[in-house]
Amino acid sequence: MKTNEWFIRQRDRFKCKESTALHGIVYGAALISLVMVGLCALVLYQSRQDAFERTRETSRNVALIAERDIVRNFELYDLSLQAVIEGLAQPEVMALPDHLRRDVLFDRAATAKYLEALLVLDEAGDIVVDSVSETPRKANFADSAFFKAQRAGDAGLYISDPLRFTLEHDMQSIVLSRRITRADGSFGGVAMIAISLDYFRNLFAGLSLGERGSASVIGQSGLMVMRQPYDVRIIGRDIKTASTFKRFIAEKEGDFSDTASIDNVRRLYTFKTLPHLPFIIMVAMAETDIYAAWRRRALTIGSLMATFGLAFVGLSAVLGTQLRRRMRAESELQLLARTDGLTGLNNRRTFGEVLDLEWRRARRARCVFSLLFVDIDRFKAYNDTYGHQAGDKALAAVAKCIGESIRRPGDTAARYGGEEFVVVLPNTPAAGASFIAEKIRVAISDLSLAHAGSEFGRVTASIGTASWDPESAMDVSDMLKDADRALYRAKAMGRNMVAFASRCAGEVITAECTDIEQGLLVR
Repeated sequence: MKTNEWFIRQRDRFKCKESTALHGIVYGAALISLVMVGLCALVLYQSRQDAFERTRETSRNVALIAERDIVRNFELYDLSLQAVIEGLAQPEVMALPDHLRRDVLFDRAATAKYLEALLVLDEAGDIVVDSVSETPRKANFADSAFFKAQRAGDAGLYISDPLRFTLEHDMQSIVLSRRITRADGSFGGVAMIAISLDYFRNLFAGLSLGERGSASVIGQSGLMVMRQPYDVRIIGRDIKTASTFKRFIAEKEGDFSDTASIDNVRRLYTFKTLPHLPFIIMVAMAETDIYAAWRRRALTIGSLMATFGLAFVGLSAVLGTQLRRRMRAESELQLLARTDGLTGLNNRRTFGEVLDLEWRRARRARCVFSLLFVDIDRFKAYNDTYGHQAGDKALAAVAKCIGESIRRPGDTAARYGGEEFVVVLPNTPAAGASFIAEKIRVAISDLSLAHAGSEFGRVTASIGTASWDPESAMDVSDMLKDADRALYRAKAMGRNMVAFASRCAGEVITAECTDIEQGLLVR
């Protein structure tokens, strides 16, 4: 059925608001969830960086502590060697009996932990003074690198690569040596200390390096001196071709991430070259260990955030759906409040609003404006004869004829009450209104609804029309009265006809129009 333009606009506006509200809630919830996830991701990322920084700082501290311990102990070993060489240069010391001379030369250094042997070798490499035995043990070290280096020239404190020191026990050791130079400058032998690699092993033994972390002492020659976790097969391995070792040599100190050549595990390497010693301290923490706690925390937080986000969006969608249903119900209630339930046309309340709106618009735009009153002839007799159910069907059929006879969006039909209907025709002159009225009258008559109580034998309608133009002085109430008078005039003239009202010098003049030529009427 034809509804008024105002209500169409209101309905479309409501649908737009309904869709906007639902989308706004869902999109808003999704946006809030994304913001929360983003903030969570930012916090987790910062936490990951913090884990990395803490590990790097811890590794630096471990390397620093190891450096200080090694440097201090090797300085003490070197001082012991220098003391031996100085004692050998004193005639009174060399004149002492062997056991006293040994005690003077080695003092308490021979009892130091991890010291395997403190020896004095002659120019041929044979042992001449032994910290362990009053009678020097039989061994020759002329072919050893630490002896050859000192024999070739004063090498200062020479520190050997890891070797197996087999004087008494087959021990993995490193040797510290210094040249003994006679008064005439000639080579007089070598003073040496053999230090067990257990020193380095125990230095790192108490460190917590994670399941796949490691700490190492590497010679600048590229040989592995010690590695924690300990594996005897790794000691002495040459890693000078490894990319990690090349960076150790090139940068001297720092940290970086790389994959180890020994076990193919990616680690954070923190390294430092020891001053005045041919060693590199390296602490390597596996990235899997660095981020293990972070991953567990990230998995927990991420799962919670994902659950929260999905639940929040889901609840928002449910809320949006409920809100949409509520808005739709309110819209339907509003529609019911503005619509006649029987005919589907606008009700009298809506008609009043539309009439006032169109009246104001016509006055503002100074355009013509028409009104139709439609009344079913002898409808009470129809109800009495055929019953109220048939009467309701007749009302609905008449309403359908009225709705189908008006086509423009601004035209509005309404049920005024009982068997009476009204039609508002904006921007329509009197001739056009009369044409529409006749069209409606004919359509109702053509329904051919039997009506025994009518002189025409069928259901018919009488229609009164009234029009307003910008030159008229009447108001909307006058139009209603004129249309009503025209309707009664049509009834009085025999029913089933159209009558229109016009004003002349303030008087209302009505005349019937039962045979209207379409070509003479212009809308």
